[in-house]
Amino acid sequence: MLSRVADRIYWMSRQIERAENMARILGVTSNMVLFGTKETREQNLLAPLTITDCAERYFEQKKPVTLQGLVDFLALDPDNPSSIYSCLRSARENGHAVRWQITSEMWESLNTTWLEMRRVRRSEIAGAGATKFFDWVKDRSHLFRGVTYGTIMRGDAFNFSRLGTFLERADNTARILDVKYHVHLPSIKDVGGALDHYQWTALLRSVSSFETYQALYRDQVLPINVAQLLILERRMPRSLAACFDQVTQAMERIEGHDRAAKRLASELHARLTNADIEEIFKDGLHEYLTECIADMNELAVRIQRAYLGTELGTAQGRRK
Repeated sequence: MLSRVADRIYWMSRQIERAENMARILGVTSNMVLFGTKETREQNLLAPLTITDCAERYFEQKKPVTLQGLVDFLALDPDNPSSIYSCLRSARENGHAVRWQITSEMWESLNTTWLEMRRVRRSEIAGAGATKFFDWVKDRSHLFRGVTYGTIMRGDAFNFSRLGTFLERADNTARILDVKYHVHLPSIKDVGGALDHYQWTALLRSVSSFETYQALYRDQVLPINVAQLLILERRMPRSLAACFDQVTQAMERIEGHDRAAKRLASELHARLTNADIEEIFKDGLHEYLTECIADMNELAVRIQRAYLGTELGTAQGRRK
């Protein structure tokens, strides 16, 4: 497969996944700002900007951090390459450029999603309307992913699509967990309290894992169990371990002899396979996640250089 075609398919899938992740983050944020003190509400409003590395760009606007301001910026701003609007637009453009490599069902899903996105108005994304919009974004992402898996031929297009999807998903899961545990760690008096419990529960819901947590652990929501679930539990589809099962399998199927990218992917996979959550906590969860995020960014750079023929940049909305 030509590198420019692989690049389009890879980023098409990353951008759809990123749009879904942004909808999940904003949906949880809109619920969490209704609870807690003034200080915790401010922290919850800052969390989406921290997770997505969009804080600097947001503050360049010299606007206060409000829920509606976040929605405008992270959902609707056409000049923010990581907004839901920009991700869906770019995914559609990438799909259009490689229509002969994807199925008609995939194209119809992308095109319909973009046409519906263009009809969304700012006034519609407020209150209950915001929740409805975020659910719509998630549903469209699920539809595209299901159509892709169910219709596309198992070849390079499929492999690069899977690679983009699961690398983006792993990056998002690591960022969400790190922000909750490190950046917004509650005061001693709040640890184990109602607000702390609600925040951990909200984190689990943001990655569709609350029911899975209840099925596996059955007790109160504990940080070490949440970390175990989202980092090492392979039965959890959004865990880092589950994502890297898919990343390494996709890379093994892709023809090519770039040892640097495949070696780093294998090292990350092995680290997640052999890790112990108590040792991770002992050495520092924040430090572990920071290293994972840095290595995933490096892996993305190596993949881009080895297979896709371009350098990472803002053209595809890559995080810094």
